[in-house]
Amino acid sequence: MRELTFPIALHLATVVPALAIGAWQLAAPKGTRPHRMLGWIWVAAMAVTAATSFWITGIHSGGRWSVIHLLSAFVLFNLAASLWYVKRGNVQAHRKFMIGTMLGVAGAGIGALMPGRFLAQLFF
Repeated sequence: MRELTFPIALHLATVVPALAIGAWQLAAPKGTRPHRMLGWIWVAAMAVTAATSFWITGIHSGGRWSVIHLLSAFVLFNLAASLWYVKRGNVQAHRKFMIGTMLGVAGAGIGALMPGRFLAQLFF
């Protein structure tokens, strides 16, 4: 099994709360003070999660980035776009970009659980 490096530990430490907060945010009432406060925490956690992924490279790809890293770039773009739209009052676009971000996270999670990946080895 691959060793738990600092980037992997930080990545896992931020993605776990981000998943819980993200699920809550999707189900909870929108536009409330808790939604905004948790939203900022979620954005920070997701930004760290996506950024740290660039220091996590697979042994199967010869130490290079993989397709999952495209999802990390997608998440960072969506976070920025979502913040830009909500600051300008376009809640509809904000919602779409946030849902897209959660779909990106789901895709990355599925990819991380594929056989041979660290997370798959950790859980299975």
